[in-house]
Amino acid sequence: MTRAHHDAADTIDLLLDTVRGFVRERLIPAEAEIDRTDQVPPSLIQEMKALGLYGITIPAEHGGLGLNVTDSVRLFLELCYAAPVFRSLVGINNGLGSWSVAAMGTPEQQARYLPRLATGDLIAAFCLTEPDTGSDAGALTTRARPDGADWILDGTKRYITNAPDAGVFLVFARTRAGSSNGSGVSAFLVDRASPGLHVGPPERKMGQRGAHLADVSFDECRVPGHALLGPLHGGFTIAMRALDRGRVHIAAMCVALAHRLVDEALAYAAERRQFGKPIAEHQLVQAMLADSRAEAYAARCMLMDVAARLDRGERATTEASCLKMFASEMVGRVADRAVQIHGGAGYIAPCVAERLYRDVRIFRLYEGTTQIQQIIIARAMLREHAAGT
Repeated sequence: MTRAHHDAADTIDLLLDTVRGFVRERLIPAEAEIDRTDQVPPSLIQEMKALGLYGITIPAEHGGLGLNVTDSVRLFLELCYAAPVFRSLVGINNGLGSWSVAAMGTPEQQARYLPRLATGDLIAAFCLTEPDTGSDAGALTTRARPDGADWILDGTKRYITNAPDAGVFLVFARTRAGSSNGSGVSAFLVDRASPGLHVGPPERKMGQRGAHLADVSFDECRVPGHALLGPLHGGFTIAMRALDRGRVHIAAMCVALAHRLVDEALAYAAERRQFGKPIAEHQLVQAMLADSRAEAYAARCMLMDVAARLDRGERATTEASCLKMFASEMVGRVADRAVQIHGGAGYIAPCVAERLYRDVRIFRLYEGTTQIQQIIIARAMLREHAAGT
């Protein structure tokens, strides 16, 4: 390893140590209050900005940390040991939103958006899901039609993370009249001040309080021609490639929270006594702890493998779907066992297991449900079989 590689590794290790301390000293103590109030204190947001957490994956030339997939995953494993609300604050800026601009944007678009996304002064929202087209993203009905040098957008997007706070919306709309699949979809960067853009009230959710989402509607919303991101009718490919990266970061969050849940369950089991000894000494409790540790380890191995594939420039859509499906289902099982180990206390607030049990349920739904991942994986298997590979 060269001196430059040693220096880079030392820098990453220092960053991970800093984030690890920040999580335990500042974020975890604030979790219960955020769950109660549904608000993240502005002081914590400012501290996250100062640490560069809004620009983890954004290229250094645009003001970000410029971490590759593997190092960004390592950082998310530290950050996401805390409640997932904190990752939600920075997640779109580091994934679905910024990757699309960095990979497909013009130099002008990159200069306009990436530096402000990196500092957190601008928040991005990813607008794909619609009221009638959630899992079937290729059937979206939001439309964009040309009007002179501009585009006019009409439609509604649903359950959009960060919508109440976003300053730019990455919107996917149908631009080819008569098309009914992904081939006629384009991507647009729509500023919040665009006339005809409306953000609905925040939804009340089961978990992840402090992370806000809402519907976004476009009523004759006029955007300039340079708002088009990437090639005309190329939006569906942009969305799917962004989701490959996004699913990796979701899986990192699942793995980190599984470790947190195991730690919480183990600490409780070592302290709680029943039948004259700590419940950790009872074999059925040990089995739940062991299963959780093993599944978290398996998901972590998958996570690092997919991250390495992406860093090598490989297309890893199938592997990312396998990872996201396994990791999101895994953390659900781990959370369920953690509640079970806590017994009645695990069903009562402010038990951490109770709160995280609510928080992790969403992972099996967003960025492609488990069932959609199964379809993606199975179709890839059938294609490989037909090709003899």
